[in-house]
Amino acid sequence: MSTLKQKKGLGRGLSSLIGDSKNTLIKNKISISEIVRSKYQPRKIFQKESLEELTNSIRERGVVQPIIVRKSKEFNNKYEIIAGERRWLASQNAGLNEIPAVVIEADDTKALEFAIVENVQRSDLNPVEEATGYKRLMDEFGYDQEKVGKFIGKSRAHIANCLRLLSLPKDVINMIETGKITQGHAKILVGMENANLIAKKIFDKKLSVRQAENLVNLFKKPKKMKFASKDANLKELENVLISKLGIRVLIKNKKNNSGSISFDYKDLDQLNKLIYIIKANY
Repeated sequence: MSTLKQKKGLGRGLSSLIGDSKNTLIKNKISISEIVRSKYQPRKIFQKESLEELTNSIRERGVVQPIIVRKSKEFNNKYEIIAGERRWLASQNAGLNEIPAVVIEADDTKALEFAIVENVQRSDLNPVEEATGYKRLMDEFGYDQEKVGKFIGKSRAHIANCLRLLSLPKDVINMIETGKITQGHAKILVGMENANLIAKKIFDKKLSVRQAENLVNLFKKPKKMKFASKDANLKELENVLISKLGIRVLIKNKKNNSGSISFDYKDLDQLNKLIYIIKANY
């Protein structure tokens, strides 16, 4: 067994995390029966088709990249997977008895960091699993959004947008997890009271994100226009003129007492009457 070279820095992948761990050791192969799942694995859904492809690849070429494990705290003489559960599952399906592995010393925080980095950098997580992983770093290990972003190598805005997905109704979250709608669709549903209904329409009609945005806009409540209350004297003057002229009159008065008067006539007779009254009196 040999010690790996140490590397520093966050957000640079698994190699930096391995280097940050003390007494990192390479163990050629570990019996598959000696390995147990990790409670810190952020991914909950393994696509059957993708897993079958990996199984076939392992049958042909074996496991190219070792999995990463630590000694189990719960089970004697067992190793807990930190990164590589999918390879471990495919190896079992391929009929292997052993799998190449890197054994490291890692606390619970480091174990979760490993799992998130591996899956996020390989785009293996669906958006909900990714957001849940970030939330666990924040809730259980005291990270804030900025620290999560630096560690993962993503912007703070990306972390915030991911976390907002967790506020969606359970039915919508399930549609994201099962790939019925995309993260782009989900983002525009955040904060919508009828998110369940809209998500179902998006799926049923196979709408693009742009089409979904247009649909969401139809469901949004129109903003009520605010009108400034008119001075009672001006309103009374309008009513007097309307009764005298028989046509609609609108008076607009500004703060500096400048303004305008407009007359709305329906036909030429009303216009001629208005002109006659003005000429006769002025």
